[in-house]
Amino acid sequence: MSQPAEPTFAELGVAAEIVDALSELGITRTFSIQELALPLALAGRDIIGQARTGMGKTYGFGVPLLDRVFDDAGIPELDGTPRALVIVPTRELAVQVASDLTNAARHTLVRVMAIYGGRSYDEQIAALTDGVDVVVGTPGRLIDLHSRGDLRLDRVAILVLDEADEMLDMGFLPDIQKLWAALNTPLQTMLFSATMPGPILTLARSMMSTPLHIRAESNDAAPTHATTNQIAFLSHRMDKPEVAAKILQASGRGRTIIFARTKRTAADVADDLAGRGFAVGAVHGDMGQEARERALKDFRSGEVEILVATDVAARGIDVDDVTHVINYQTPDDPMTYVHRIGRTGRANHSGTAVTLVGYDEAHKWALIDSELGLGMKDLPQWFSTSPELYDALSIPDDASTSVGPARTVRGSKPRDSKHRDTKRRDTKPRGAASGGRRKRS
Repeated sequence: MSQPAEPTFAELGVAAEIVDALSELGITRTFSIQELALPLALAGRDIIGQARTGMGKTYGFGVPLLDRVFDDAGIPELDGTPRALVIVPTRELAVQVASDLTNAARHTLVRVMAIYGGRSYDEQIAALTDGVDVVVGTPGRLIDLHSRGDLRLDRVAILVLDEADEMLDMGFLPDIQKLWAALNTPLQTMLFSATMPGPILTLARSMMSTPLHIRAESNDAAPTHATTNQIAFLSHRMDKPEVAAKILQASGRGRTIIFARTKRTAADVADDLAGRGFAVGAVHGDMGQEARERALKDFRSGEVEILVATDVAARGIDVDDVTHVINYQTPDDPMTYVHRIGRTGRANHSGTAVTLVGYDEAHKWALIDSELGLGMKDLPQWFSTSPELYDALSIPDDASTSVGPARTVRGSKPRDSKHRDTKRRDTKPRGAASGGRRKRS
């Protein structure tokens, strides 16, 4: 017996102007978290919404927020001062959420603005002076502008905390409490997150009005998407560049995110891949804000299909059709692993997550495997020439370690590095098995 189709936004009572805008984006039916949250949020209830990355949280709070700001008798008529405030942990996420809300509000009079550090104060103050109805921002810059008197919060009627667990991890809890205290009541509050640590629940229960805790999945649901094929193996540190180059030539590979733990490694990996002829962008803390935004824009538009990122910078990457995630360095903890590989296998798309576990990272993988119950304790040892690597990832037999002339990393200035020979080379570290690629019948 077939399952009933998810309800449409129109069937849940969303304003026609917003429904039309979403339809133009190819969005008509709701995800589980949206189906559960919308009726409650449209009625003005406080909500604690929990769902994994990539399961529709942004429109879960964004659609009812826009609907109420646009046409709800309980919210004062728009006059250029903010009626809704969305607090997010990173600059990239502020840009992404503001873009999503702007797209959904294109047929309304609601004006949405992103406020975050790394941009000119004058530019943001000018926009606030012109009039803004919905502000999406990071805690630090929001507090700065409010303290200066440039950001009015006294008429905010809706507060959203997005990725609340990440804000806790990044030490933003005092800033959130300060901003929350600056708002007047009555106030509708929506808190959305992938996980709900104790301090976040304590804050919510102390500040929110009888919130309803909704989950898009059962309590025993797997922490990762079932549509994501997870592959992990031991990879020698010296061989990882060659391995990554081979994986990027896998059959069916589309948009790909490569994760590194440190800014330096992210920059080095991006430079190495560009030197091998791959069109690649990067987002990490050593890049200027404009360069990071340019790289993200190019990735979302498809101008570049490979993005190398650190964990914090990647929080703003909200693209449904990422086919591959490569953990170039093993995450420090299980939840970071969940967040990383949650960038693929989203919105019912299939995806592949590959983790290159260095020999000095085996203890980290053991913790991830144990806590998440992945059943991948005993990892194989593969090299860039291993037949098993080719088979597991559908890499063609003629895949090389370079694909063309050297390029420059998109959005960044060239770094001083040795020019790389772009001819095919199949090198492996000392101790790798001999024999090269086997032929397949």
